[in-house]
Amino acid sequence: MLDEIRIVEMEGLGPTPFAGMLFADLGADVTVIHRKDKSTLSNTKNILDRGKRSIELDLKNPDDLETAKKIIFRSHALIEGFRPGVMEKLGLGPNDLMGEHPSLVYGRMTGWGQDGPKSKQAGHDLNYIGLSGALWYASQPGTPPFTPPTLVGDVGGGALYLVIGVLTALLGSKKSNKGSVIDAAIVDGSAHMMNLFMSLQNTGMLSEERGKSLLDGPPWSRCYRTSDNLWISVQCLEQKFYDEFIEKMELSDHPKFQNQLNQKYWEETTEILEDCFSKKSLEEWTMIFDQSDACVAPVLNPMQSMNDAHMSHRNTWADNDGLIQATTAPRFSNLTHRTIGRIPERGEHTEEIMSELSEEKL
Repeated sequence: MLDEIRIVEMEGLGPTPFAGMLFADLGADVTVIHRKDKSTLSNTKNILDRGKRSIELDLKNPDDLETAKKIIFRSHALIEGFRPGVMEKLGLGPNDLMGEHPSLVYGRMTGWGQDGPKSKQAGHDLNYIGLSGALWYASQPGTPPFTPPTLVGDVGGGALYLVIGVLTALLGSKKSNKGSVIDAAIVDGSAHMMNLFMSLQNTGMLSEERGKSLLDGPPWSRCYRTSDNLWISVQCLEQKFYDEFIEKMELSDHPKFQNQLNQKYWEETTEILEDCFSKKSLEEWTMIFDQSDACVAPVLNPMQSMNDAHMSHRNTWADNDGLIQATTAPRFSNLTHRTIGRIPERGEHTEEIMSELSEEKL
């Protein structure tokens, strides 16, 4: 879908390479400028580099810096994830590039944003979503707030918002021939994602106290341990789905399960469900709820997910380059499911890219 779009990615950690991978998955020509770094870690293959072309440059070397600029000047967008001021120190800030390339879309990914009291401080996923409010409702009352690593902050609040911003600016630049600088702060994106949850305010089902809102405490919105010490997820929010759930659990006639939204019984009904689920294995419960609308599903690790019938049918997971990884998302009706790109060696395309730059100079 993005076959004619050229993206330059400055090597970084986490969400920026993820955004570059997503662009590559969607067909963009993504060139990642890797540092000339011979450390063991940086030489290992990285799933987030799949489908990209790689060139190694030392940006403190004037010749390599000039090469980086040439690559950027022939591209539609640049994405980077350094702290504010780092790209400017390298001579690759927006003011250094957009005078000569006014239509350049310049995507900047940071945790705290390009300005503000924390803008130059270090931080990671949990810190950003902690400050933004996105971590508050994670986990049950009395337990430490925790979310699946990288998903809410780095990927959801960061990488995806960077991609949205860059694509929006690219559409705008087609009309105006003017680029834009995108300030994609994880702390902003993760707060913005809270609006779906915050929309519960007018329903009376949003509490400032953990464990008392529609989605973070009810017995019908949590995970339960099975007899084989595995886990199953339950989230039957709507009445008709809840009715089907308690029917499958053989609790339809239990008086304390009659009123789904009565918080008075939540603690007691949770204990009852904990006891019920502890008496059968995950496989048994999965069979009981198979093809039902009770909104119940097993909690699987990625390797188990790969072998699940539904996930296998959709080819959601793949073993590529000897590494288990999720395939391209989303999917498009006018395209066959795109094959994910191979992972390049660091600097693998250096000669190819330098040759292209030489030909363009001629």
